Amino acid sequence: MAEPETTLDVSFDEADGRQNELPDDEVLYELADLFRVFGDSTRIKILYALFESEKCVNDISNAVGISQSAVSHQLRVLRTSKLVKFRREGKAMLYSLDDDHVRSMIELGMEHVEE
Repeated sequence: MAEPETTLDVSFDEADGRQNELPDDEVLYELADLFRVFGDSTRIKILYALFESEKCVNDISNAVGISQSAVSHQLRVLRTSKLVKFRREGKAMLYSLDDDHVRSMIELGMEHVEE
């Protein structure tokens, strides 16, 4: 009796039948870093606070229930990851989600955990 043939489970592009290749390691590391940023519940709270409208640090602090200093630190991480942007209005700095991709990622994450 012949031994069964060992096969690899490889994904193929249905359109042209070619094997899909993994992205470069650098891209995968960047993606892992992005998900690491989402791994902190305080940062998730801040993103939710900005979900509907832009806010200043004081308003975010009140909404999330942490100090302004802690909010500022987390906003720096979120800005570096291109999840949050800011604009200056007079002396105030107003923060908002960087773009609709961030909103979509949060919505998809919530759908996943609520299943």
